[in-house]
Amino acid sequence: MSKILFVLTGATHWTLADGTPHPTGFWAEEAVVPYRALKAAGHEVVVATPGGVVPAVDRASLAPEFNGGQEGADKTARALEEMTELREPVKLAEVDLDDFAAVFYPGGHGPMEDLAVDADSGRLLTATLDSGKPLAVVCHGPAALLAAVRADGSNAFAGYRVAAFTNDEERQGGLAERAKWLLQDRLTEAGVEVQVAEPWAPHLVVDRNLVTGQNPASSAPVAEELLKKLG
Repeated sequence: MSKILFVLTGATHWTLADGTPHPTGFWAEEAVVPYRALKAAGHEVVVATPGGVVPAVDRASLAPEFNGGQEGADKTARALEEMTELREPVKLAEVDLDDFAAVFYPGGHGPMEDLAVDADSGRLLTATLDSGKPLAVVCHGPAALLAAVRADGSNAFAGYRVAAFTNDEERQGGLAERAKWLLQDRLTEAGVEVQVAEPWAPHLVVDRNLVTGQNPASSAPVAEELLKKLG
């Protein structure tokens, strides 16, 4: 079957407006749900991070309240243990897109810290978009789109419709007032059309080869759509 590239944040914190480092990483559900769906369909997964650092999970994403109770939290933790690819990531700068059938970016606040300004990630995203290969991004993962800048200074995703973590969700999550910037605002400024739906409800947007989801609950629909595109 196909080889799928998972690009994860290498950040362990998100720097807030006052300089406070807010502990974060990748959001467990957003990595686990697509991973399990792709592996069940027979695909191979390779993990890449900036510098090849082992990605950190946002500890909050393992809490019972974000997993439908303790049983769900235990299940998510076990699923992460099964993702052995997380322990040996490749360096993002050394990725060859030709080796992969599709690319996937999960979220968590980590991408707001590193992938939003990572030139290697930006080049990979632009190349994937231009190649026509399926590109799936969920929640705060679209922060990485901000680094996809073409030679003329324009954003490669300008004019594309996307779903991404919204201002309302950031406010309800309690970090909007402390953030340096908000994802929905910054994407809009870059010319990306953010399609906002109900907070926390699954919301999927498909525009050409780009598949995006608004929040953790959108991980499953994003994975389903990615599998469809892989045929």
